[in-house]
Amino acid sequence: MPIKKMENPRLYRQIADQLIKLIDNNEFPPGSRLPAERELAEQLQVSRASVREALIALEVIGLVDVKVGNGVIVKARPSNPEPVMTQAGRNQWVETDDELGIKLDFSTELPPFSLLQARRLIEPEAAALAAVHASEEELALIRAAYQQNCEDNRVQSRTHPGDRLFHIRIAQASGNPAYGFIIGHLLGHRYGSMFRMLQAHYTPSDMPGISETEHLAILSALEKRDARAARAAMKKHIDRVIATFEGVCE
Repeated sequence: MPIKKMENPRLYRQIADQLIKLIDNNEFPPGSRLPAERELAEQLQVSRASVREALIALEVIGLVDVKVGNGVIVKARPSNPEPVMTQAGRNQWVETDDELGIKLDFSTELPPFSLLQARRLIEPEAAALAAVHASEEELALIRAAYQQNCEDNRVQSRTHPGDRLFHIRIAQASGNPAYGFIIGHLLGHRYGSMFRMLQAHYTPSDMPGISETEHLAILSALEKRDARAARAAMKKHIDRVIATFEGVCE
């Protein structure tokens, strides 16, 4: 079965489904390696980020073992595997908006790069607003989250709660409760297994220290009430995170 160019907008799910079919057809038997990310991206004519999300999704459901620097190893097919997008969707829901006649699906985990791109659009502006509107108490909470982030790095945390809390508290201090709700939802409720696995595999050893330095620049801009500097520092930080996880910095 040849690998086909992907055209569906939900790329990573389509990539994962195609790879599952290839594995099921024994074109990649247990113990074999899948083609490299770059090769798959070229054959599918998609970004490496979409391929990386698909491979992480397959690892979440137990079909492959991602060995960074040593390829992606196909595992024996688990009995009764879950669909790609249900593994992290527990305790979530689907709501129907009767007036609009549409369903609002909260039952699936957001793919990591979609989450990051959404944050890139929202968080720089939230930081700029926080520089203007944050109370002294809110600034103290942001600094406390930064200090927790530093302590998490010292103990080599794998989940980095202080990092996420830092971003959530900035959004909450923006003066716009919608920003606080959205970022809290994205980094709390939606910070699921795919993102954690992506982070575990592709976080370079110096990334926590770099993020800590970037967070300090954001915090300093907030405490100086410099909206322009806060916006720029937040954008630089998220752009660097995206580039790192996409493999641009490799």
